[in-house]
Amino acid sequence: MSTTPELTERQAFIVLNALPNIGPVTLNRLLEELGSDPRTVFSTDRRRLESVKGVGPVISESITNWREHIDIAREEERMAKSGASFITTRDAGYPRLLKEIHDPPIGLYRKGQYDFSQPCVAIVGSRRTTLYGQSVAKKFAGQLARLGFCVVSGLARGIDTAAHDGALIVGGKTAAVLGTGIDIIYPPENIELYRRIEKEGAILTEFPFGRRADRQSFAMRNRIVAGMCEAIIVVESDVDGGAMITARFAGEHGRLIFAVPGRIDQNTSAGCHQLIRDGATLMTSVDDLLNELNYLDGFRPQPIGEKPAEVAAGRPANLTDEEARVFECFRGGSILSPDALNAQTGLAAAQLSATLMMLELKRLIAKRADGAFEARA
Repeated sequence: MSTTPELTERQAFIVLNALPNIGPVTLNRLLEELGSDPRTVFSTDRRRLESVKGVGPVISESITNWREHIDIAREEERMAKSGASFITTRDAGYPRLLKEIHDPPIGLYRKGQYDFSQPCVAIVGSRRTTLYGQSVAKKFAGQLARLGFCVVSGLARGIDTAAHDGALIVGGKTAAVLGTGIDIIYPPENIELYRRIEKEGAILTEFPFGRRADRQSFAMRNRIVAGMCEAIIVVESDVDGGAMITARFAGEHGRLIFAVPGRIDQNTSAGCHQLIRDGATLMTSVDDLLNELNYLDGFRPQPIGEKPAEVAAGRPANLTDEEARVFECFRGGSILSPDALNAQTGLAAAQLSATLMMLELKRLIAKRADGAFEARA
């Protein structure tokens, strides 16, 4: 069967993604049944289209008369002017884990050059948050970013903003998933944060230019946040908050769910407490997440194999200067507390904490039950 000559393969993906009334499940089913080339969908007669589960007269009409619904030339012009690109599930820059959910977007608009080569962790929570929640989100985001994780959130007020900011402050990577078109910054006061994320990480959305936010678009955004990450941390949320929807999607996708406890008399903690009662892992430090990942032999920011080979000087390979300075303190079998290490190395507490985490991830040291550290045998 011939394909539509007016469209390139990528243009066909863009048009399909932008057509009204067609959800991602139906789009993926069309592509599965009609072949790998998306242009085939537009050259298929309506009777055959409607034989695909989920496709009725309204959807087949949208496909057949696609030119009435989207101006592909204008969409590409907008992309070029704004510096956005459109990546499909076939592109290397498409988040790997997102392909595995049952309703992945067939494509994503993207700004920024981050390629999602490192594992992603989501930090989500309430828009109406407390200073405690904001500080926890910023702290966890900074620590995870230092360890090489990409911190994912939704650019919303409150916890999302704190999470993005925390990752950027330490020079880490962060990705914002929008519930709007990529040309719409919501909330508008986050315009500078949007620009910083675009420069240092990535902005993603499945929605075409001009799409305004609504209840459905935010829920669709939340499934992407959960789908592209291997762990989700809920910092503050009431029982009906959007973060709870993200956590539900995470559970459906088989992702790890962590919840930060809060005050029992605040609505912004009620959702987290419910998640903990329902089986989410209580999280009080980044160590809780790292321990869970090590227990499950799960993802890490970089592959960890056997202990690095020793070089002539006795220093393990692939260590930064700070890591080597801290590791040197353990020679001779020393067991050292963080205070003792701080005194010996002169590193600031935050810097020392991040360095110890990296040495743990590289399986060079281990944290004891009493809080001290020792070199692994």
